[in-house]
Amino acid sequence: MPKRFVAIWFRHLTTDRMVRRRPELKGTAFVLAATERGRMVIKASSIAAQAQGIHVDMVVADCRAIMPTLQVFDDKPGQAEKLLNALAEWCLRYTPVVAIDLPDGLILDVSGCAHLWGGEQAYLKDILIKLNNYGYNIRAAMADTVGTAWAISRYGQIKPIIESGGQVEALLPLPAAALRLEAGILAKLDKLGLYQVRSFIKMPRTALRRRFGQELLSRLDQALGQEIEALQPIRPIEPYQERLPCMDPIRTATGIEIAIRKLLEKLCERLTKESKGLRTCVLKAYRVDNNIQQIDIGTNRASRNVEHLFKLFEIKIVRIEPDLGIELFILEAPIVEELTSAQDALWNSAGKHNDMRIAELLDSIAGKVGIAAIHRYLPDEHYWPERSVKLASSLEEKAITNWREDIPRPVHLLSKPEAIEVTVPIPDYPPMLFRYKGKLYNVSKADGPERIEQEWWIEKGLYRDYYCVEDEHGARYWLFRLGHYDSGEPKWFIHGFFA
Repeated sequence: MPKRFVAIWFRHLTTDRMVRRRPELKGTAFVLAATERGRMVIKASSIAAQAQGIHVDMVVADCRAIMPTLQVFDDKPGQAEKLLNALAEWCLRYTPVVAIDLPDGLILDVSGCAHLWGGEQAYLKDILIKLNNYGYNIRAAMADTVGTAWAISRYGQIKPIIESGGQVEALLPLPAAALRLEAGILAKLDKLGLYQVRSFIKMPRTALRRRFGQELLSRLDQALGQEIEALQPIRPIEPYQERLPCMDPIRTATGIEIAIRKLLEKLCERLTKESKGLRTCVLKAYRVDNNIQQIDIGTNRASRNVEHLFKLFEIKIVRIEPDLGIELFILEAPIVEELTSAQDALWNSAGKHNDMRIAELLDSIAGKVGIAAIHRYLPDEHYWPERSVKLASSLEEKAITNWREDIPRPVHLLSKPEAIEVTVPIPDYPPMLFRYKGKLYNVSKADGPERIEQEWWIEKGLYRDYYCVEDEHGARYWLFRLGHYDSGEPKWFIHGFFA
């Protein structure tokens, strides 16, 4: 399949944007200017101002002498690049590869995309109409190379779509500036009377190199397809990505469900061929009003089970607001892992593998409350309570030791012990009552103490004497005394709650 590129030229990029924000400026003469060496210099001129002979790089004071009613606004540095980035994001609905062409253009690699719109003519027309409707005065062209598409978009006069292999004929009548040459080279060509590409395209390459340098030959080769010109997309293409353009905008939940299922089937089919499964998946819905709706899911284990993944998305479909309609769906899997056929078979087994059913349950819960709300803990090889448990990194992580069952441990262990006030009859006895967060608790039963020494190789400190106490209502707590009465007045803390 031959490469095809589209070059888009925004003829009045920043002033068109100004009119979009302030519609009352439409049809009026205004400029954007910035200070240079103590003078206000024009950086962008509206269509009406250009018609009065006011152009870029002119001094504002001189222009006001020509047109006293000229409106002047400050030009913001970097505004054009920021605007092109936003427009490039918008163009992702037409192709996954979009690059910025400063100061006022975009380059799209549209290879294999046009047929989704019914052909190249309909494809290019759709881009032109929508950008024009947004208020941008543009020209666009399509060709086999970036150089030819760029040249036709700015200097072409006959047709915007160049047939495959027709670069030479399309370039011949164009001016030398269409090859994106530096001003110095253009000045030399103009001085020698070489005004059009046809004037020098067939000249000996050695003569051209000697007279104009290598840049002229490189630009010519790029335009003709004899030298590769790499693009720098606005963002890397997700290696696992599927796209679904819509001929008619989708406005219903049923339509969104059908789109998600189709995309999942295509994505999971590819994952199956490559023995992989996804851990995270993102759905982006591009609306006709330039808004992007997004939902994402995550799994505790790698999966390519279409039904399971669809159920996770189904929970979140209500978050998508189709408004005037969605014209493009993109499904991406940013994180994938190896998943063999044997592992994948576990997802389809009925009642034989409880861990897989747990994984599915956790995925469903995470879809409702968020993955950050779900934690799994494992025992760790420490006696100090805060270090005796650790957060598991995944559902597959195995414990390196067993949970202690010989002595009671609270169901809810506070991450940091909290100070309490106690009344103790005599040393080494449990409290008769204690006050926690302003509330007084009367102790009816108690067991202990259990002494736990600080792990000296990790941190030095006093030992703790723990007591399991029960209040008059049957609630049980895990309290400890830090240090002993012989070394002064010890402090008491609450560290956990029993079931």
